[in-house]
Amino acid sequence: MNYTTQMDAARKGIITKEMEIVAQKESIEVELLRELIAKGQVAIPANKNHKSIEPEGVGQGLRTKINVNLGISKDCCDVDQELEKVTKAIEMNVESIMDLSCYGKTEEFRKKLIDKSTAMIGTVPIYDAVGFYDKDLKNLSVQELLKVIEKHAEDGVDFITIHSGINRETAAVFKRNKRKLNIVSRGGSLIYAWMELNGKENPFYEYFDEILDICAKHDVTISLGDACRPGCIADSSDASQIKELMVLGELTLRAWEKNVQVMIEGPGHMSIDEIEANVLLEKKLCHGAPFYVLGPIVTDVAPGYDHITNAIGGAVAAAAGVDFLCYVTPAEHLRLPNLDDMIEGIVATKIAAHAGDIGKKIKGAREWDNKMSDARRELDWEKMFELALEPEKPRRYRKESTPEEEKTCTMCGKMCAVRNMNKVIDGEDIMC
Repeated sequence: MNYTTQMDAARKGIITKEMEIVAQKESIEVELLRELIAKGQVAIPANKNHKSIEPEGVGQGLRTKINVNLGISKDCCDVDQELEKVTKAIEMNVESIMDLSCYGKTEEFRKKLIDKSTAMIGTVPIYDAVGFYDKDLKNLSVQELLKVIEKHAEDGVDFITIHSGINRETAAVFKRNKRKLNIVSRGGSLIYAWMELNGKENPFYEYFDEILDICAKHDVTISLGDACRPGCIADSSDASQIKELMVLGELTLRAWEKNVQVMIEGPGHMSIDEIEANVLLEKKLCHGAPFYVLGPIVTDVAPGYDHITNAIGGAVAAAAGVDFLCYVTPAEHLRLPNLDDMIEGIVATKIAAHAGDIGKKIKGAREWDNKMSDARRELDWEKMFELALEPEKPRRYRKESTPEEEKTCTMCGKMCAVRNMNKVIDGEDIMC
């Protein structure tokens, strides 16, 4: 039986090879996975043209996935440097990489990225359009914008961020409800500017069906972008954000009618006490579609440490039901991240994702921690390093400070509680 997308296959009762791979990774029944995909509660972003991909599922009951942002800009346009970051990100087993390139040889970088990446690849076509056509934003035509989307789909991009929710109604709500930081989404600001400069409706809203046809042809998942995400905690959960979310819920149903898989993008900066309510609201308004968040960053006063503020919000969000976390690095709000920044961002976001998985009782999540606890009780340092989410740093710390007592560390020595309890339980003298 033929099918166009993973959702189409699921609704026809077909188990695809991608479903089989994801079910095995997640240790769930493949028939349950198929049902969740048919309902839109799980997506498997896997473009038919992305041959190197190792598919992942995003959504209800699955492990929280993480995304890494990469790409070339006018100020930092070294393709080889970005590809080095790609290699490291894949080595660190990230599930997704977004190419946010907006200058220069974007097509060259995108194709190299897709060819080598086992992770799913996402893009924001509006970023590429401005540089690709070398035109002022105002002069980009609807057909030119759609052509860029089609090119990304043909190249093998697995999901595209499209800011379709900021239509003229949403823009009117934004204008009536003043913010501290206006619109901080790069793609959202470009679309808003295009609308204002041309006096027209958002082309990604007006021609949404044409975009869906492109996505269905290549099985591209559409990630409905949050143009009105809050850029500071003062703007979170405001009228603009909620109005756009309502529009995204309507667009989700339209996408599902054409068997196009959907993810919903979310905030942003947000007070920690608002996160759980926002997750519930997204799941209600967007019919259980997978939720993909940047952060939430829970305080605005920690530049240089936003991988930490992001991880705090990400853990709370994941525990509340968020399915996909976008990483943030220490360089957030400051500059393009380098390789070391990227590594710190990945580790922090992986910690958040795993903490969230424990909170929402994902199968197998707690067992990892239990194994680490066993290794610590046994003072099996090598096993601890093997189980560590990122082993290089703990190995280095251990090597840099050698204890007198081999099985202890230099903080406690023979006063180590674990060592002494083991000895007492075995009937030994603790000071031996």
